Amino acid sequence: MFAGNRRDNQTVDWVTLSIYLAMLGVGWLMIYTVGYNEGYDDDFWGMLGSTTIGKHTIWMGISLFTLFITFIIDWKFWRTFAYLWYAFGLVLLFLVLFLGTEVKGATSWFMLGGFSFQPVEIAKFGTCLGVAAYLNNFNTNLKTSYGQLTAFGVIAAPMLLVLLQPDAGSALVFLAFLIAFYREGLPGNYFIFGFFAGGLFLMGLVYPFQKVLLAIFMILNLLLAYNFKEYKIHWLLIILLISAGSIYGAYIGFEKEALMGNVGLMFALGLGQWLMKNQRLVFTVFAALLLGGIVAGGANYFFNNILKSHQQDRINVWLRPSVCDPQGSLYNVIQSKMAIGSGGLDGKGFLEGNMTKLNYVPEQATDFIFCTVGEEQGFIGATSIILLFFLLIYRITMLAERQRSPFSRIYMYGVAGILFVHVFINIGMTMGLMPIIGIPLPFISKGGSSLLGFTLLLGVLMKMDIYREMP
Repeated sequence: MFAGNRRDNQTVDWVTLSIYLAMLGVGWLMIYTVGYNEGYDDDFWGMLGSTTIGKHTIWMGISLFTLFITFIIDWKFWRTFAYLWYAFGLVLLFLVLFLGTEVKGATSWFMLGGFSFQPVEIAKFGTCLGVAAYLNNFNTNLKTSYGQLTAFGVIAAPMLLVLLQPDAGSALVFLAFLIAFYREGLPGNYFIFGFFAGGLFLMGLVYPFQKVLLAIFMILNLLLAYNFKEYKIHWLLIILLISAGSIYGAYIGFEKEALMGNVGLMFALGLGQWLMKNQRLVFTVFAALLLGGIVAGGANYFFNNILKSHQQDRINVWLRPSVCDPQGSLYNVIQSKMAIGSGGLDGKGFLEGNMTKLNYVPEQATDFIFCTVGEEQGFIGATSIILLFFLLIYRITMLAERQRSPFSRIYMYGVAGILFVHVFINIGMTMGLMPIIGIPLPFISKGGSSLLGFTLLLGVLMKMDIYREMP
């Protein structure tokens, strides 16, 4: 277990390790300043167990010890027992549904003494190993239906268990493995389909069904017109003029008439393409119309008839803030933006953030820790943190591409994907660009299980890179 072979000139990647240690330092300082109003005294041992920064310091020590353990264990250990780690993560996610403690409406935590532990962090690591093990199998082919369904099943199992908690934010993170799937040969059409369906779903949440359906017809009519071989420009100009008229008609109240006009136009254009022997295009367009109608209509029904009021508020805060109460559901985002904006170019200085000290921003040690960075360190500090994260992600992809072992490469792309989703969503939601779904900023947010999970992901990654010449 502790043995291994490597070339003498191969050592730990100091760039990745340095960024990790820098992130730990930044996180410690930010959590220190957030918890400063708790009052720190000279009793060091008492402070460790009773304050936010004290508990975080303990978790830092546990994480650094875990990092050391990953460095001394043979990297093949993780490949050999990958499926066991994956199964272990699933078991934890199953057990927390019955033995876990409910926090803010989600049964996502095990309580151990004065500490809490979120098993989804271990499940992310186990799924990363499980995905790498499955895609590394010589029989796996992501260009076949069986290979694709099985791969999707590997990430769907933990997603389903997390959704049952319910914790939609953490479940969303498992979609990060699609990046590894794409690198290993998943056809790009799936991503085109996903973006198309996702866009229609979001439109269905925000706009009435008829307006979304009108937009679908206009887009598909443009596609049909573009594929005429003769008089293409003329057709496109005609469709653009009709589309402009449809938009105006819908705006002044003739939405139904505009929709019926586009329906007739589609049948005319479709008939023209059919007569020109473009049957495949016609089938594709009408399939897209059917899919779009189902997705948009389903989203509209889901939003209005299934979601509870507080869940609707979360979506409205993200997509329709104008309809939200500034003193209610929109309060967190407003305070978050104010805190970040108040930092200016170079910030107010360490421990000088008034909004941080006075707890104007809820959950500022966890979900909204980036507000503290923006207020105290300003635009320069916030931008530096973002650049540091993307340097880490870019570095991981570089390490992945120099691996001889496909298992190591796939694992590293999984880690890069998880980090990207966490950073993108967490920072985005503090600025109102993403929904508030409650996932931490890696290495910086308070949360021992999160810190331990990300340390485990990076530690195993760096160990694999030391032995990158091993197939």
